[in-house]
Amino acid sequence: MEVKHQVFVSSTYKDLVEERQEVMQALLELDCIPVGMELFPAADDDQWTLIKGLIDDCDYYILIVGGRYGSVNPEGVSYTQMEYQYAIEQGIPVISFLHKNPENIPVGKSEIEKALKKKLEDFKKIVQQKMCKYYESPIELGSIVSRSLVRLIKDKPQPGWVKATYLPSEDSTKEILELTKQVENLKLELEKSKTKAPEGTELLSQGDDKIEVNFTFKARGDWRIGDKSYSVSTELSWNEIFGEISPLMIDETSERPIRVKLNELVRNKTFKELSKKVKKDERVPTEFSIEDTDYQTIKIQLRALNLMTESIRKRGVRDTATYWTLTPYGDTVMTRLRAIKRKPK
Repeated sequence: MEVKHQVFVSSTYKDLVEERQEVMQALLELDCIPVGMELFPAADDDQWTLIKGLIDDCDYYILIVGGRYGSVNPEGVSYTQMEYQYAIEQGIPVISFLHKNPENIPVGKSEIEKALKKKLEDFKKIVQQKMCKYYESPIELGSIVSRSLVRLIKDKPQPGWVKATYLPSEDSTKEILELTKQVENLKLELEKSKTKAPEGTELLSQGDDKIEVNFTFKARGDWRIGDKSYSVSTELSWNEIFGEISPLMIDETSERPIRVKLNELVRNKTFKELSKKVKKDERVPTEFSIEDTDYQTIKIQLRALNLMTESIRKRGVRDTATYWTLTPYGDTVMTRLRAIKRKPK
């Protein structure tokens, strides 16, 4: 879709006719829409309202400064400076072009009055605080404007103007609005999913509810009796289980680290009690391992509670492992379980 940018060209008029013609030509060659003094060569309060409206409609603002300050308003500020300051206030991208050798400007195109000379110099100091370029002749100015505007459009893109035929039809606009509404609704649903358990999960065992977990461990014996394996069980809450393994899935993790962490959990939970039960000629319990059936049950239950899900990140063809990651809701639950609460004073 072809976009045309509207560019406001600001300067004093009679002394810069040639310069303005070169700039206007450069803008037309860039398929821009030039707007400027040619539409209103005289300045007054009524036209100032018109000028502001035109500046508002423009995508970019070009200022040309020669040897004159220009017509002033009752407060003594030139209309050129007023235009420049207004464009800056409106946040319109501005680029200025100042004569490189003002001492070479003909007397007839320069200010004679000291007061206006001073105001011109003060204005130029203000302009030089922003982006500006320098020129020596009208032809050079046209070339510099062309290159500078291309760069400005790239660095600070603006919406521009398009033909009405490119605009969407009424039906298309309605469809876009409807799709936008659907997107917003989906965003709201996504935000709710981060803090609210999915519908139906209230019927499932969760939170502080307990699950019996079967596991094995070994008691090391001496060289005479060797090691002995035991099968026992313990109860764990779903919060204990998920609070232990969830940090592994903040990014994602394979199955093995989850199993290792669950084995550590049952070991820490039962070690002291089991240490008392092993025989005197056996050493402390070691090599704890949750039964695979219970491990699979835990994994399925956490998926059903929408706390974890299988990762869909693409990997190499040789990597056949299954990876798990937190759901948005799972991330919220993990934070609630693991974040350190402030102690009451």
